[in-house]
Amino acid sequence: MKKMILIALRNLNRQKRRTYLLGGAIAFGVAIVTLINGFAGSFVENVSENFSQLLAGHIFVQGRERLPDGRERRLIADDAILIETMQDVVRPLVTHTKRSEFTGALIFQGTSVRQSVVGADWDQEVFLRDRLVLVDGAFDNMLRRNQDGLRNGIILTEEIARRLRAEVDDRVTVRMQTVDGQQNVGEFVVAGISYDPGLFGQLSAYADLSYVNELLRVPAGSYQTLGIFVQNLGQIEPWVERYYAALAGRVQLFERSAGDDEENPIAQLFRESTDEQWEGTRYRVYTLNDILSEVDQIVVLLNQTALVILIVLFVIIMVGITNTFRMIMYERVREIGTMRALGMQRERVLGSFLLEALFLAVGGMLAGLIVAGTVMLILSRIYLGLDSPIFILLKNGYFTFSVSPLQVLVNTAIVASLTILAAFVPSRKAARMKPVEALRST
Repeated sequence: MKKMILIALRNLNRQKRRTYLLGGAIAFGVAIVTLINGFAGSFVENVSENFSQLLAGHIFVQGRERLPDGRERRLIADDAILIETMQDVVRPLVTHTKRSEFTGALIFQGTSVRQSVVGADWDQEVFLRDRLVLVDGAFDNMLRRNQDGLRNGIILTEEIARRLRAEVDDRVTVRMQTVDGQQNVGEFVVAGISYDPGLFGQLSAYADLSYVNELLRVPAGSYQTLGIFVQNLGQIEPWVERYYAALAGRVQLFERSAGDDEENPIAQLFRESTDEQWEGTRYRVYTLNDILSEVDQIVVLLNQTALVILIVLFVIIMVGITNTFRMIMYERVREIGTMRALGMQRERVLGSFLLEALFLAVGGMLAGLIVAGTVMLILSRIYLGLDSPIFILLKNGYFTFSVSPLQVLVNTAIVASLTILAAFVPSRKAARMKPVEALRST
C-alpha cells in the first residue's frame, strides 16, 4: 500500500500544471458550496437575534379576554401568575418586556398612511435603541411629555416619513380602534426617523407604551404582549415547554400544536381563538421560532441549493477528470506494461490510479476549504453597519458564518466519490491492459 501511495503522489507531481488545474476546479466548487453552507449556518441565528430585539423577546404571551356580552379583546389584565411562573421556571432569565400595539392610519397635512405602531417602555428597552438606527431626531425625544403629561413621541421609518412628508417635531394625527373596537383619535409628535431596511420589509413605528395603552383604552396596569428573553437562542424550545407546562392548570391556555403541521404556528393560534369557545381570559404562548418558522425553510432551501450546485459543478468537473485520466492512461501505456510485466496485479494498477484521483480530490477539497475560510474571515471583518439593506442578516453589522463539521464531511464524501467515479472507467481500462500489448505500443 505504501508503494501505491508513493506512486500516486509521484504521478500527480509529474504533471503539476494538469494537477493544479483539476485541483483548482475542485477547490472552486468546494469554496462556493462552503460559503453558501456557512452563510446558511448563521442565517437563522442572525435573523432570530435581530428580530428578537425588534420584537422584544424570545418567548411571548398574549391574552385573549372574552367579555360576558360575547365581545373579545386582546389584553393581559393580570400578569401576576405569568410573571411568577416565569421567574420560577425560566432560569437564567435575562429580562422581560411589556408591549402593546395597534394598526391605524397616520395622518399629516391631508396624507394618510396605514401603519403598525408598537408601544415600548423606553426606560427599560435599552436594546431597542441599539437596534434602531436614527437618520434624524434623537431617542431622548421619546422621553418628552406633552401638556397632559403623556409621552406621545413616535419614531417613523424613512419611507413612512417620506410618504407623509413629515419631519422631526411635526405633529401627526392617528386614527385607530381601541381594544373594544371603538374608534379613537390621538396625536403623536415625530421624535425621530429611523432607517428603513426596505428589502426585508418596513419596520413598525415605535411609540411609548403608556401612550399606546391610552389610545387603546387599556385599563391601568394592563398591556397586550409579555416578552421573555432567555440566555441563548438554543434554549427557546426547552424553556417554552417548561413554561407552558408550569402555566397549565393555573391559567387557560391555547394549545401550542394543533391542526395541520404545515400551517404556520402563529396562524394556528389565531385560528383557534375564533374556532374555540371559552370564558374569561385565555393565553396563547408562542416563540420567536414560531414567528420565523419560514426562515428554517429558507435555510433548508439554501443547503439544498448548495448541494445541487456542488453536484452540477462536479458533473462538469467529472468530464474533465475522465478525459484527463484517459489521456494519462495513453501517456503511461509503456509504464503500465512494465509494471504489469514485473508482476503488479490488475487490482494494484487500478488502485494506484484511484488513489491518484482520491489525493486529487482531497487536495482540491482542502484548498477549497482554505479559500472559503479566508473569504469568510475577510467578509466577517467588514463592518456594513446597522443601516445596511441586509442588516437583518448580519450580527451587529457584520457577516457571520457557521459551517457544520457534518456538512463538511458530507461534502468531502461527495467530492471524493464523484472524483473517483470519474476516474474509474479509464483506470479500469488501464488495469486490464495486457503487458505484452502495452510494451509494444510506442
